[in-house]
Amino acid sequence: MKIKCAIVGYGNIGKSIEKLVVKDEDFDLVGIFSRREPSTLKSPYQTVFYYQNMLLDDRFCGIDVVFLCVGSAFDLQETAFKVATRFSSVDSFDTHAKMGSYVRDLDAIAKMSGTLAIVGCGWDPGIFSLQRALFDAIMPEVKPQTFWGKGVSQGHSEAIRRIEGVKYATQYTVPKDDAVKRARHGETCFDARDKHERICYVVPDYQAYYGDSEVSEEQKEKLQKIIRDKIVNMPDYFSEYDTAVHFVDEAEYFENHTKMSHAGKVIAVEKQNPKDDSAKSIAEFSLELDSNPDFTAQVMVAYARANYRLQSQGETGAKTILDVPITALLKSDDNLKYI
Repeated sequence: MKIKCAIVGYGNIGKSIEKLVVKDEDFDLVGIFSRREPSTLKSPYQTVFYYQNMLLDDRFCGIDVVFLCVGSAFDLQETAFKVATRFSSVDSFDTHAKMGSYVRDLDAIAKMSGTLAIVGCGWDPGIFSLQRALFDAIMPEVKPQTFWGKGVSQGHSEAIRRIEGVKYATQYTVPKDDAVKRARHGETCFDARDKHERICYVVPDYQAYYGDSEVSEEQKEKLQKIIRDKIVNMPDYFSEYDTAVHFVDEAEYFENHTKMSHAGKVIAVEKQNPKDDSAKSIAEFSLELDSNPDFTAQVMVAYARANYRLQSQGETGAKTILDVPITALLKSDDNLKYI
């Protein structure tokens, strides 16, 4: 029996998920739900588009899992709460500081509605969450260190694009080399500013902001200052980091800042002998991704399969990636082949 699924949101991740599920014999894609006018959207796979608010119509009651592909910064929580009243879902919510409250609120709604939501199914939160937990279980005296980048953060870029006066924006997360070296030598006392910097490339929309086709240099400088101040002071995203904001024109932006690569690593170092600094156990897990959206979509599809299986066992509520057995993700029932 196929897993009937739907996609909410048709940005980078939504498109990547569509590409996967239309080719996967386990899934049947019912449609894509967007806030945009359906007639303006086209799919290379002839998928049908609907207005996002139509998802709760009775005719779609047979959907098994909904992929939530809207931005974490502004839209995902409200969308997830509404969807959970009718459907089970998978998302890639990525705001670490708000994960606890999000899971608690969503859990209450999903349990009351008899649905199952699996949240934070990306690479961080997601795969890296599993690695941190595993390293912490094996090396309990060690605090694993996580480094992101260099690469494009989709959530942070989306947060910038939602600022009034911004037309296009890309944010790169860059680990500080000195911090990585110190972590590999066993240091664990870092704060956010020690480990990463955030570099933003922004194309302002001067004409739309001022409502005038003729914009002076003084007006441009004023808008740039407004945008820069909003970025560097944005809590949970930029205020805790060294953040650089560069303003570029559209030509430079599309030539240099539209690729979606990313990378990262989790490092855990245990000193085995306090008298011998060279005696260590070193555990390190890393990813290098040419396409952040494509990999995130792969993780979400795997957890959608797990969601469907756990639903059949009567599971409800909101779960993180740590609450899902690895065996529930696998297409094969031959678990021993992985041992």
